[in-house]
Amino acid sequence: MAFTGDRSVRRNRPLIFLSVLLVGLVVAVALGAALLLALLPAGDRTAVESQRLAAGIIFVGSYLGLAIGRIPGLSIDRAGIALVGASLMVASGALSLEDAYKAVDLDTLTLLLGMMIVVASLRLSGFFGIAGAWIGIHARRPVLLLAAVVFISGIFSAFLVNDAICLVLTPLVLELTRAFGRRPLPYLLAVAMASNVGSTATITGNPQNIMVGSLSHIPYATFAATLGPVALAGLVVTLVLITLFHRDEFTAAHYREAPNPKVEANRALVTRALCATLILIVLFFAGVGPAKAAIVIGGLLLLTRRVKSQRVYAEIDWSLLLMFVGLFIIVAGAEQALLGPKIIVAVERLHLEQVPVLAAVTAALSNIVSNVPAVLMLKPFVENLQDHNRAWLVIAMASTLAGNFTVLGSIANLIVIQRASASGVAIGFWDHFRVGALLTLITLTIGTLWLSL
Repeated sequence: MAFTGDRSVRRNRPLIFLSVLLVGLVVAVALGAALLLALLPAGDRTAVESQRLAAGIIFVGSYLGLAIGRIPGLSIDRAGIALVGASLMVASGALSLEDAYKAVDLDTLTLLLGMMIVVASLRLSGFFGIAGAWIGIHARRPVLLLAAVVFISGIFSAFLVNDAICLVLTPLVLELTRAFGRRPLPYLLAVAMASNVGSTATITGNPQNIMVGSLSHIPYATFAATLGPVALAGLVVTLVLITLFHRDEFTAAHYREAPNPKVEANRALVTRALCATLILIVLFFAGVGPAKAAIVIGGLLLLTRRVKSQRVYAEIDWSLLLMFVGLFIIVAGAEQALLGPKIIVAVERLHLEQVPVLAAVTAALSNIVSNVPAVLMLKPFVENLQDHNRAWLVIAMASTLAGNFTVLGSIANLIVIQRASASGVAIGFWDHFRVGALLTLITLTIGTLWLSL
């Protein structure tokens, strides 16, 4: 095994050398700009141009790393890449530390943190185990089981952040399919794809929607009323496509009865967490600021004798919050240093005010650099459009639905694949793509037509 590992390292040595060299170049340019800024008089043209060059290289380098998800030869993840990029923006002088603080949208971080606490409370109480048991009792036939997985994954994801829902539903679906003697693959695809589609419906459905909600200030009820129908139609399409592409699984007459599952849950904690969640959703639709409602309810859920706070903290994706901070600063630095009249005019020629064009650009960007960075990249250009609200809704819709195109399209897909792999179930690129690509095209068409009305 050691020999195989050494051979792999030797084979990848040129790639590792190149990636480390490029990282060194980005750091050198940033520090060089900082040095020129310190040595030359304020406003000197050479210093200003060096800042612009550094900001551009940092921006491109950071987004390239984020798109790949890692840097060969270095043990760093997306959160680390975003943090390094943000620190280099400040170091190069492209953005002052005070402006970096202002660039971070605290509403987005607060809402995401509050939702993570709520989902953690539901999971630790045993609520999702009860939901899985209910599916096992009432959906014993393959098509019914698939429909239950699609709609539960989609509806829960609409309100409780799809990444978290995939984390808790994947092991439950694996357990159910094995108990029924079914092939796990189509049901696991349903978890990932339905979570992406369902999360389109609301501001709290996924990280990019949370960001859109904070940046646009669109009321929660307005957002849901506009994109809810798109999500519902998309869930139906998801069910139909998975059924068609895996006909053998759903036309086979053979199935076996599964034993009634044993559920470990604390009734008091389940009741408490479920009531808190329902109150939170009511507050959202009542017009209370989503960030305020989420952090207050999340904070109150920590007041319990039965679950230690550390267990809740362990459920929170701190690296995602860190990545958001870094992304805000990277984009703000690039916007301040690079966004001039020429770039604005060039982008205006794309006619982003047209729904189909904006949807296509957003979907393409989301598959190149991932959906959250894509939203931030489009932010400066949305401000120049006449109908801000519709533009933000198009971006939320397209960036989310584009996540089903490939396995790399969203974090939710990767969560399902990784958790399935850990349990011995492999989901290949083609397994996902042959369903996901068509699903993406159909749902994007539905969303685009709906928002064009």
